[in-house]
Amino acid sequence: MKEIILLLADVVNVWHDVILKFSHMMGWDLSDKDLHFWVIGILGIIGLLFVDILFHALAKWSISAISFLFTFAMVLVFVFAVEIQQKITGSGNMEFADAFVSMLGFFFFCSIYFIIRLISKGIQKYLKNKEDQTAA
Repeated sequence: MKEIILLLADVVNVWHDVILKFSHMMGWDLSDKDLHFWVIGILGIIGLLFVDILFHALAKWSISAISFLFTFAMVLVFVFAVEIQQKITGSGNMEFADAFVSMLGFFFFCSIYFIIRLISKGIQKYLKNKEDQTAA
């Protein structure tokens, strides 16, 4: 886990320096705050457009799919926050395996929830069909 975070930090640092040098080469003389404003703003709008298209497509299929993706993102952020907190406070080991198992727990309980929903909808559909047949 520590190695992954350090690798991501290195990638961000390299891109930060490349973009900052590029902006100075172009004569833009952007400050660090300007750079953050533009880069995060542009990445954010690209992300929004992607997520907006994806969620509109999913909304036609199932609102639960959107709920699952949103919750997955929240759980993922929480899991990594816990792992980082453990490293900072020394209250545990920061390990990728811990994060992986945490996400498996999320998937396990979501699976149970969706199976119960499918069974419930199946029973409702069966009862409605039986009721329709009796009425006819």
